[in-house]
Amino acid sequence: MHKVAVIQAASIPFDPDASTEKAVRLMQEAAAGGAALAVFPEAFIGGYPKGSTFGAPVGIRTEAGREQYQRYAEGAVAIDGPQMARLCEAARDLGLAIVMGIIERFGRTLYCTAVMIEPEAGVAGFHRKLMPTGAERLIWGFGDGSTLDTMDTGVGRVGTVICWENYMPLLRQAMYAQGVEIYCAPTADDRPSWAATMTHIALEGRTHVLSACQYITKDAFPEDHPFDEEPPGGDVVMRGGSMIVAPTGETLAGPVFGEETILFAEIDPGAKTRSHLDFDTVGHYARPDVFELRVHTRPQRPVVFD
Repeated sequence: MHKVAVIQAASIPFDPDASTEKAVRLMQEAAAGGAALAVFPEAFIGGYPKGSTFGAPVGIRTEAGREQYQRYAEGAVAIDGPQMARLCEAARDLGLAIVMGIIERFGRTLYCTAVMIEPEAGVAGFHRKLMPTGAERLIWGFGDGSTLDTMDTGVGRVGTVICWENYMPLLRQAMYAQGVEIYCAPTADDRPSWAATMTHIALEGRTHVLSACQYITKDAFPEDHPFDEEPPGGDVVMRGGSMIVAPTGETLAGPVFGEETILFAEIDPGAKTRSHLDFDTVGHYARPDVFELRVHTRPQRPVVFD
């Protein structure tokens, strides 16, 4: 048996150093609780600007929106930057593997990225969100198949799929095919319906599912941050709903709403093996004579110099 943790907490939007230090404190708390792996929400470092339009209705861009984007971009981090180095140091000191949701700055583009950090290896892999949802496409670039990474830990093989990517059946199948045992789902989806998706994935992949969402209120944002559209929860921008599910579909922890918390659960690695008796979507329950999935893993570069 291994203990894992899911972090449900507010980021400190646009302040990557402060968010990193808060993450370290939460890592310490998770490790003190006996966890060997901790999963943080989507965009924990950098922030998720829910309700903001960046001054970009169809056919129009405003200077105020460009200034808002500048602040957002300046709050993003690089995978080889000091914030990730700080998290790697903490992971090593605590013996704790983590999955961290960040807003990544790569070149002149921002990506919604999940970074996988292992105590000994440091940054062991990362995944850039393949399909930003709705207006996210304005502020985030599209990942490609070169970042469908996994991370081997003492708890098992970890893979990450971000928010509504979890509605993409082919992406899920690609992760199952990599032997993912701990399926991590950092998200900004705090709807009650999210729990059904997590349960389905646990049963479909016969994998443990760890879903982390922020609990964050308006007062966590700078006073001048514009909420162009009122969040459905009013002063509560995201209300949580984090949870941990077993390969059998049993809910081991959560969902919890309305507070910052750390969810813990003991997971049994053998549960995955036992559950494959009657179902393996990439093995004896597959029909490769009928269906085939081809995954392109080469990085896609807009400019190539020979």
